[in-house]
Amino acid sequence: MASDTTMAPRPPAGASPERLSQWLAGYRPLPGVPDELFDAAGKPRGHWLGFLREFASYPDADSDGRFGMAARHIRDSGASYRIYGEETERSWPLDPLPLIIPQAEWDQIAAGVTQRAELMEAILRDIYGEGRLVNEGVLPAAAITGSPDFLRAMRGVAPPAGRYLQIYAADLGRGPDGRWWVLDDRAQAPSGAGYALENRLVVSRAYPNLYNRLNVHRLAPFFDALRRGMAATADRSEPRICLLTPGPFSQTYFEQAHLARYLGFLLVEGDDLVARDGKVWVRTIAGLKRADVILRRVDADFLDPLELNAASRLGTPGMLEAIRAGGVTVLNMPGSGVLESRALLSFMPGLCRRLLGEELKLPNIATWWCGQAAEQALVEARLDELAVAPAFPGSGHFAEPRLAADLSPQEMAVLRQRLAERPGDFVGQEVAQLSTMPVLRDGQLQPAPFALRVFAAVTPEGVRILPGGFCRTSDRPDARVISMGEGARTADVWVVDDKPVERLSLIASGDEVKVRRILGHLPSRAADNLFWLGRYIERTEATLRLVRALCSSLMDSESSLHGRGQTFESLRRVLVDWGALDGETRPARALDSARDALHDASAWGSVTYLVRSAKRTASGMRERLSADFWGLLVDLEGDLAGGANEIHSEAQALEQVEKALRHLAGLSGLTQENMNRVAGWRFLDMGRRIERGANTCQLARTLAHDAATIDDLDLLLDLNDSQITYRARYLVGLALNAVRDLVMLDPFNTRSVAFQVAALKDHLAVLPTLQEDGILEEPSKILLPLAAELETEDAATLHADKVKTYEAALMRLSNAVADRFFLQGANAVPTVKLVGLA
Repeated sequence: MASDTTMAPRPPAGASPERLSQWLAGYRPLPGVPDELFDAAGKPRGHWLGFLREFASYPDADSDGRFGMAARHIRDSGASYRIYGEETERSWPLDPLPLIIPQAEWDQIAAGVTQRAELMEAILRDIYGEGRLVNEGVLPAAAITGSPDFLRAMRGVAPPAGRYLQIYAADLGRGPDGRWWVLDDRAQAPSGAGYALENRLVVSRAYPNLYNRLNVHRLAPFFDALRRGMAATADRSEPRICLLTPGPFSQTYFEQAHLARYLGFLLVEGDDLVARDGKVWVRTIAGLKRADVILRRVDADFLDPLELNAASRLGTPGMLEAIRAGGVTVLNMPGSGVLESRALLSFMPGLCRRLLGEELKLPNIATWWCGQAAEQALVEARLDELAVAPAFPGSGHFAEPRLAADLSPQEMAVLRQRLAERPGDFVGQEVAQLSTMPVLRDGQLQPAPFALRVFAAVTPEGVRILPGGFCRTSDRPDARVISMGEGARTADVWVVDDKPVERLSLIASGDEVKVRRILGHLPSRAADNLFWLGRYIERTEATLRLVRALCSSLMDSESSLHGRGQTFESLRRVLVDWGALDGETRPARALDSARDALHDASAWGSVTYLVRSAKRTASGMRERLSADFWGLLVDLEGDLAGGANEIHSEAQALEQVEKALRHLAGLSGLTQENMNRVAGWRFLDMGRRIERGANTCQLARTLAHDAATIDDLDLLLDLNDSQITYRARYLVGLALNAVRDLVMLDPFNTRSVAFQVAALKDHLAVLPTLQEDGILEEPSKILLPLAAELETEDAATLHADKVKTYEAALMRLSNAVADRFFLQGANAVPTVKLVGLA
């Protein structure tokens, strides 16, 4: 039945339970009905009746609208994933219908996963400890050492927290007969819990009444227990916990950033950490700060280039030595990935009896490791009816299990040869047909094979199971292996109870939490990204203003310029200097210049290029940006991409510019009104202030020179957004010195250079120093003389050469800020507090 793709219609609207039961029973004998809707006896499952009864009451338009709103949330929040080898991210593919599991059935799953988590811990303790399983012949040594995830460097190293596995996940499949099976074990760095959290957020918003009425178990208590469990592994009462990510090009980077934000962890990359003196430190703007606990999403082989993979750029040199010294807790313990080898699946029943004294509560797929003669012979004899899979990650002829029956004669010949030469690289597995769950596609119920990843975490109260999980569905009706590749989707998982679920409060008592008001220890990489995000956004706005002025001059029928005069040439020269236009190729029309400055993706200063750079920079620190900020940035990029071929007149170009400026105004409003005034906001604002000050200096040199015309001065005021201020202050016409003073020296004009420098002084005064010795650091040594000169400068003597020195000083300040606060390499030092006599 699962192999038939015939679709069943939606349930009848407003149906009673009896009518729904009749409807389900009527479709049971027909192909295309999901297995999950019925029990082993062919009767409709009660929990699905409850869900479908409510769901059927929604009109089609209402149902589509509900999930359409949820889909917009996915887009605006940037929920995404990346397929290995692709440069671009894909939007998160979430199905509208959840997988529903009743409490009684879930209790059996939870008990089986809990047992398996304890079994995995016992296996790791033996493998990296006494080694009795191998010495006594229970487990072949090759089944362990054949895995690239077995780390000899970790032999005899006791985990600082006392456990090897803090988080474990089991990939489960259900057969059409209703039995659950373990498909794979995930012990290296299990992913998916963050996506499960995002799925719940989206689907519960789409059906809030239905979600509450069905008594769905909440996920928040699990994550709170996970956080407390990780904190308990540290040797300090208030530890600093980091989530180590491979970076923005990781396949699951969104999930990592989402988890870090939700749990309050620092999201760090390998370059953000320094291993020194048996400890691991985070590079922050205040120097090195100790990292007590690291939840890693980097495979162990890439964790330390000194002792493991020397080509790794994802890890931190000296990490393993710090682990051996007990100076840092890394979760899961490096080397735990050995448990993911399929070769071990064939030994799990015997290992469970040996180590735990009981039978497996959740059996895994029948597996035969070909590294043993009898098993190799069995697999070769039954090759036509088994699936063949690599025994270890990266070994074997296939990346994923393949049905031998599906292989061509040439592929079969190669397989038999490889089996004969290196039998230990392969396992044979029974072909497990996956059960199907209902998904809603094109307005109709349709069966889709699914796999469920269930998470277990060690907490102060013991092993705890996430009540739900990460469900993946396939559009292939006979899917046996499901990954987030082409055609795979995901669904929320509802564990439902027949009584109200406990709504555990996560609010701590006042005595448990010490109130703080602190600037925060911002990682250097995050400060760097925020600083450049500010610069990209400000440069985008300045370039848009230039293009708007260009379009306005073309549309002004009373102007003598019409895009051909001196002012137009000044505009074009600035756009060339800023990289928005090609200086060697002059467009045939002024309109072409406007179009290129907006949409030429190959020009490093075009609006499109700058917005993409801003988005790329922002994507590296999603945990620090609100969903509203990210959504505006995504909308801005989308509007620019959609308008690339829609500029045929000056009016159309101007319309695109004005729309983009409104998006930027929204970003500025969120920055000023919604971001806490901590270090991150200061670096974002510093980037904008330095960029705005330098841009204003260049515009002043170009348009407010000694021979400036009225058109030049009027354009400068427009670009500086100071027209209203000037007219309110000066009743006479435009005057060179008055314009210079307003855009360069006026401390009350928020667009002037003097205002930017004053704001930068305020930021530097608050940011931490490395040594409290009263000596100015380099950024202050550059900024304070500049501020004093601007405060005492006279507009009458403010010639182009002097303005250029101010611009150069701002650029030196930018470099000094980078040298002082951003990635400091081997020269990074802890903050030094000096104590002496006054």
